[in-house]
Amino acid sequence: MDMKSIAFDNTYARDLIGFYVPCQPEPAPDPKLVYFNHELAAELGLEPGGDDPSALAATLATIFSGNRLPEGATPLAQAYAGHQFGQFSPQLGDGRALLIGELIDRHGKRRDLAFKGSGKTPFSRRGDGKAAIGPMLREVLIGEAMHALGIPTTRALAVVTTGEQVYRDRPLAGATLTRIADSHIRVGTFQFFATHGSLEQVTKLADYTIARHAPELVGAEDRYLQFFQLVAERQAALVAQWIHVGFIHGVMNTDNMSLAGETIDYGPCAFMEAYEPGAVFSSIDDFGRYAYDQQAKIARWNLARLAETLLPLIAADQPRAIELATEVIDAFPARHRHHWLEGARAKLGLAGQVDDGERIDTALAEDWLALLQASKVDFTLAWRRLADTAGGNEGPLRALFGEHQALDDWLVRWRARCAAEDAQAEASTSHDHAEARAKRMRCVNPWLIPRNHRVEEALDAASEAGDLKPFEQLLEALRLPYEERPAMSRFAEPATASFNQTFRTFCGT
Repeated sequence: MDMKSIAFDNTYARDLIGFYVPCQPEPAPDPKLVYFNHELAAELGLEPGGDDPSALAATLATIFSGNRLPEGATPLAQAYAGHQFGQFSPQLGDGRALLIGELIDRHGKRRDLAFKGSGKTPFSRRGDGKAAIGPMLREVLIGEAMHALGIPTTRALAVVTTGEQVYRDRPLAGATLTRIADSHIRVGTFQFFATHGSLEQVTKLADYTIARHAPELVGAEDRYLQFFQLVAERQAALVAQWIHVGFIHGVMNTDNMSLAGETIDYGPCAFMEAYEPGAVFSSIDDFGRYAYDQQAKIARWNLARLAETLLPLIAADQPRAIELATEVIDAFPARHRHHWLEGARAKLGLAGQVDDGERIDTALAEDWLALLQASKVDFTLAWRRLADTAGGNEGPLRALFGEHQALDDWLVRWRARCAAEDAQAEASTSHDHAEARAKRMRCVNPWLIPRNHRVEEALDAASEAGDLKPFEQLLEALRLPYEERPAMSRFAEPATASFNQTFRTFCGT
């Protein structure tokens, strides 16, 4: 890869002058490439060449440390505000990140290429703008896991160690991550310009965002309302997907909600093991604001904050604008519930409808979750072993439960629902409903997620001993979460009860 191989087309820098501060990454004294996503690079049209792996790694380290930026790069720190744990901060911005440029991938899609941990910016406040290797590798692991699970997410293209130490509670190896995103426009971006700027700036930002993320709405008379509806729908679907894999974002501040509908900013995130609706892992979430079962409510709250910035655009008459925005906000719980139920049906192996299906299926899914909670059963493995049960093998599921009567009662109801659906299907002596159902279920119920203890093992090895092998092994396992591979079985095993009782996550800043 040479300096001319990244063809940037930087619309944010070109079209939104005044919405950012130009800023250069700080030099890295001794950059070394520790991770490069070849699959993502190919998707972006960035295919490193050359026969000498060492020379290639050195070139990539030079590029993705920021020591020698590609031609056409326009590094900038984006301005945004945000509600953090419910408290409004009027100026946040990219304190340790830089948008380097935009490129068009092989599918014709515009993508941001950004650095994280590249040094101080005008928005760094009292921070050093740097990052440690552990949190950067966490973003690789969780982002790639989410991508493999089929959940919209930003992705890491590269991680480079900088050759210097950063100081947190102790000295740690510094690193820079290169992140790819559909965009880095956040709810907080709109909040910043609604607070500090003019209606003209908010309008300009809204028009830019619509052109980028909803081009079909360009020129529509009610485009701002329709766009708000679209953002709400994307968030309703996204959070439902999080819920169905046991993911807890951990810090759903408004500056961490992407208008592109991607999961962004992997800080104190975690995956739930034993099913517990109120699960919280973040060390800074003292009151459970961002607990597992609060995520849909917080998404709605964040959307209300976005609506406040868009009111003058939605309608000239403020009471009418409030009425229209409120309708979208009030509809959010039902839209989230719709996406949740569709996902729950798929996880239960239900592909069709029956009479009074919404009521029956909702009760079936909710009672299954209540059963998991009462029995303290592992969330991921319970769903996966239910797929085995659909295929005729009950043993693995029963092994998860200490008491079987409640499970048996629920299985009677589930089988009756499956049978009712099968009876409505076309009769076919050659079609095995049970095996087809089990196969479908294995495509949506992962066998493997980023188990918190395995993630911590990998990050500790990289941070404390410079050993990347555990990270590389875990990453390989996470790329195929729906396939049961005996060689990867240790990554699918739940943590001990003592680990789960004391485990906490941290922002990594």
